[in-house]
Amino acid sequence: MRNIIIIQARVNSKRLPSKVLLKIGNKRIIDLIYDRIKSIKTINDIIFAIPNNNLNKNLFKHLKSRGLKVFLGSDKNVLDRYFKAAKKYNADTIIRITADCPFADPKLIQEMLKFFMNHKFDYISNTIYPTYPDGLDVEIFSFKALYKCWKNAKSSYDREHVTAYIRTSENFNIHNYEFKEDLSKVRLTLDKPEDYLVIKEIFDKFKKNYNLNWYKASKYYLKNFDFMKNNHLIRNYMTLSKSEKMWSRAIRVIPEGNSMVSKNPNMFVPNKWPTYFTKAKGCYVWDLDKRKYTDISLMGVGTNILGYSNSKIDKKVLQIVKAGNISSLNSYEDVLLAEKILSFNAWADKVLFARTGAEANSISIRLSRIYTGKEKIAFCGYHGWHDWFLSASKKNEKVIRKNMLPYYSSKGVPRKLLNSVINFEYNNISSLEKILLKNKDIGAIKMEVIRNTAPKENFLQNVRKLANKFNKILIFDECTTGFRETFGGIYKKYGIEPDMVIYGKALGNGYPISCVVGKKEIMDTKRKTFISSTFWTERIGPAAALETLKIMEREKSWKIISKIGKKVKKNWQKLSLKYKIPLTIQGIPALTNFYFNDGKNNLKYRSFIIQYLLKKKYLASNIFYSSIAHTDEILDGYFSILDEAFYELSQSIKKQDLDQKLNYPISYNTFRK
Repeated sequence: MRNIIIIQARVNSKRLPSKVLLKIGNKRIIDLIYDRIKSIKTINDIIFAIPNNNLNKNLFKHLKSRGLKVFLGSDKNVLDRYFKAAKKYNADTIIRITADCPFADPKLIQEMLKFFMNHKFDYISNTIYPTYPDGLDVEIFSFKALYKCWKNAKSSYDREHVTAYIRTSENFNIHNYEFKEDLSKVRLTLDKPEDYLVIKEIFDKFKKNYNLNWYKASKYYLKNFDFMKNNHLIRNYMTLSKSEKMWSRAIRVIPEGNSMVSKNPNMFVPNKWPTYFTKAKGCYVWDLDKRKYTDISLMGVGTNILGYSNSKIDKKVLQIVKAGNISSLNSYEDVLLAEKILSFNAWADKVLFARTGAEANSISIRLSRIYTGKEKIAFCGYHGWHDWFLSASKKNEKVIRKNMLPYYSSKGVPRKLLNSVINFEYNNISSLEKILLKNKDIGAIKMEVIRNTAPKENFLQNVRKLANKFNKILIFDECTTGFRETFGGIYKKYGIEPDMVIYGKALGNGYPISCVVGKKEIMDTKRKTFISSTFWTERIGPAAALETLKIMEREKSWKIISKIGKKVKKNWQKLSLKYKIPLTIQGIPALTNFYFNDGKNNLKYRSFIIQYLLKKKYLASNIFYSSIAHTDEILDGYFSILDEAFYELSQSIKKQDLDQKLNYPISYNTFRK
């Protein structure tokens, strides 16, 4: 096997011209790189692939003066330059590094080459999901993969960036090589003038030791991070998608990168999930690179029962935008929407609007506390991020984290609020009764009507009886379940009337709108407190909700999405039996999910499925929010690809080689099991 390093180099960089000929002490960058890697024993040749033009004459002369091997090729079509260099020197395996990596490390290259030779990958790199510093970039691939890339890559982007096609095509078996620490924020590359100043500083600090270990350099960089002149620069891999680059920018300026746990790419494929969109229609989403994906997953985290960008709803919203969305006066659509909501909640008298589910939940708690004069709440399920919900005791918090919400935390909540909410167990009526007997100062029972498990042994009816017996307000949170099995709350299916109910998510089919619906005597306590917000009076939310409800009622959308969900659940069960991979499938049909019964490997198996379907342009995980946009044709395509994924997973389980098949890190723990 001929293993060849091909160093990509040029002097016509716009950001830092002639950077490869700049000096560190008495040594040029290009020489420093060569001298660091020339000792690798498993390498047969080191080739410099540079553009064949007048601009690079000085670089050519310098390399030849040292007796180094140089291949001249296309300036813009770098893939062609690379391929022809590899072909001329009879490469079997190519190690690609660039001339802007002055800390190129022979030990790392040797380790990665050994790993590549011992496995059956077409391509490995330490930059797919970066854990090494920027500037330690190594890519290793077979000549066969390079040939396939050279032959099939058509776009100017893929021709300009050697491995872009390999990394984005589904036709290659690729792998990310990771370091034990995440040092991706360290910048040891040479791309801009600030980088040159930092590299000089580091080598000066270590007395021009040209063989300086990159790890020592990284630790120095981190220790002095705030003073590093390039610490504001964002890692810019030319082979990364626009979404990946945007995420790199996001994590620098937005805590954890975004504002919603469920949409964090780490929940799916860390740093590789598309993350950002430019367009959404039906059940299709287009990312920043204009790649089209089929969404068989969150559908806006349950907001879009009628599909993305429903034309009738959007038309109504555009009319509102043209007429004016907000003014010093109120929106009359509030009145129309309140009347409509009360028409299918005959037990209720009044409606109060907000724009998010968490807001509406907090409003219901405030009003219930005023009405009952009691502060504590017995709760079951998920109800948002506000302080009242995160006020469980430390003992209670551990139970919640273990059984339901891995991210539940009371940090940041005033200590005096702790113990004001107490969790009871779904389908365990005795757990609620014990809490009510022990805590006389509980004023309300707050719960999701259903989530993953159907109520058993008249559980909901018994909750209502306990609420009556102990004189407690019963609040149903239907933010998620509303309009998924009935026109209104799923509570209707069980013939129970609450004292208050909350709607959100699908109420506006993607436009922000939520509400609290309740009995007059409870709702009128609003005048005794202060509940008010500027954007609760804009018109888009209620106008969108009115049109959404009209379409839902006409189409009977809850029946359609339930039928679709049943079809998906049936297919999951079929694949589980076919490939002998035990699953637990749960949830109502229109909002269903599964998890692998092998608890030790659940996340790993889930990650494999997500990654496999992502390659096929499906946004899919173990959670499925059904929408009327999920046609039979779309589902059949999904089932076909999912069958392939389960087959490949079953083979990897048998061969015990799943770690090798995972191209990216495993996903984080899901928001809810």
